[in-house]
Amino acid sequence: MKSLKLYVQLLKKYPLARLLTLAGVLVLVFAFTSFARRSSRKRPEIVSLAPPVSSPGEILTIHGENFGSERSDSFVEIAGSRITASGYESWSDSQIRIVLPQTVQDGLVTVHTASGKSNPSFFAKQSGIPVAVRQNPRTSVPVIRSIEPASAEPGETIVITGANFGNVRASSQVYFSANRSYTNPAAAQKLTGQAGVYVSANEMDFDYEYWSDSELHVRVPDGAATGSLYVQTANGMSRNQLFTVEYKSGRSSYSSSRVYVVQVNADIENRGQGQDSRITLYIPRPPVCASQPVANLTEVAPEPLIKNDLHDIIQQIDISGGQGDKQRFSQVFAVEVYAVTSGIDSRNVKRYSDRQRLLYSMFTSSDSCVPSSNPSIIQLEQAVVGREKNPYRQAKLIYDYIIENFSVYQEVRAGNVTVLDLLDQKYGDAYDFALMFTALCRAAGIPALPVSGILVEDNATTRNHWWAEVYFEGYGWFPVDPALGAGLNFTPQQEIPNKAEFYFGNMDNQHIIFSRGWTQIKPSHLNSKIVYRQRTYALQSVWEEASDSTVNYSSLWNNPTIIGIEQIH
Repeated sequence: MKSLKLYVQLLKKYPLARLLTLAGVLVLVFAFTSFARRSSRKRPEIVSLAPPVSSPGEILTIHGENFGSERSDSFVEIAGSRITASGYESWSDSQIRIVLPQTVQDGLVTVHTASGKSNPSFFAKQSGIPVAVRQNPRTSVPVIRSIEPASAEPGETIVITGANFGNVRASSQVYFSANRSYTNPAAAQKLTGQAGVYVSANEMDFDYEYWSDSELHVRVPDGAATGSLYVQTANGMSRNQLFTVEYKSGRSSYSSSRVYVVQVNADIENRGQGQDSRITLYIPRPPVCASQPVANLTEVAPEPLIKNDLHDIIQQIDISGGQGDKQRFSQVFAVEVYAVTSGIDSRNVKRYSDRQRLLYSMFTSSDSCVPSSNPSIIQLEQAVVGREKNPYRQAKLIYDYIIENFSVYQEVRAGNVTVLDLLDQKYGDAYDFALMFTALCRAAGIPALPVSGILVEDNATTRNHWWAEVYFEGYGWFPVDPALGAGLNFTPQQEIPNKAEFYFGNMDNQHIIFSRGWTQIKPSHLNSKIVYRQRTYALQSVWEEASDSTVNYSSLWNNPTIIGIEQIH
């Protein structure tokens, strides 16, 4: 009370005190008004685009609300690219008109203001929309007129001439009879479809070399056998043609298949602080190959951004700082896996004559996963292989050296570890064994790739696992599991008397593949935050990506689980 009386006396006596008091009141009023105005701002909201499909140079009108009466620092973003200042024709609180730039691409449209980012709306570029043309089945179904040569070894190129193949391959395929044995082929085809009794030329092996409407250049794929060959396009299937596959170096046999129902889940939890953010998940999908001819996505939730990528199911979620929810991304695959038995004749394995082939150059080179150009790897390869020139015997020398000189660690190593540790420590996990074998083979000029996935125990439990494949010209891919050969604990469905001998060239049907080789994923945005998961069931550079202004969130990736098994005979 005394303080208040003293303050009143100061105001009466000193004009400066009255002036300072007035200034303080004005500052408080201004601050309160600004806060109230800021609090009353609403995030922009897009109601519609007109037109939703357009071309560069045309006007796109965005209808909505809360855009603000003038643009100021606000902007529009299309497919991750910001519209520059010269691109705005007009801006009001409920309507924005922009001139579409020449570089515009399909994607999401968002409006960004001081109050936040709007809901997204989809824009499509006119030139990217296919025009439906009604086809005459008699003139559009693919027709094969000749196949040259009429017989070839796996990996050799054949030329298919005919008509109606399409000017680009897109999703079209060339199918060969599969080198698989069934007691009941009709039942197998009913369960697995055409993929159960046929094998297609494989994109990952670079089997498609040339495609035009009247001529195809295709390499005979791994796992093909003498029998029918046909071309499948969006317009139908050609008639079957007889084609002979030669096996001068012997061939693997595929039998005792199992169909696994595999579930993969990832959880994203919003911690409720920070700015709005877009999270992209790259969820590995099992690939198709000779030993795993079926890998179908049977269930997915929510609907993914991209479902048909060669390597991943791509999911995307926008989260904001005001939320605190949790979302699960779930995928279910039906995967058919075969036991592989080697039938190779090592005396007839050829040295590589086609070193210009993309498969050869790709899988004999060093990459982010396989350190085959490291001087220590090259030095060890030269010491192990010596003067041996036969690729099969070279690979066997490398395999024997690894399982005889290194001890296998039963758990997966964690922390700041590298495959090169194996050279000094003389022990490592299955990942180290697979990568070391692959690196030494590549250093020797043998095409090889690391394989990652899961190992299924007898009780249907799973664990992450890694093994390898090497490629022999005229034979195909040859499976190798150095860790199991060295004594990694595992109980296969059928007893294997000599695991060290068996796992060089043979494989049980309890290995489910999630990646063959290293998958390099290019981030979709500059300055985004990348998550890489080390030593897990797939080998890829990016697992999740978050925009640079990121809300506080957490992610949980669950290892694949088996929710069903069906045996095929």
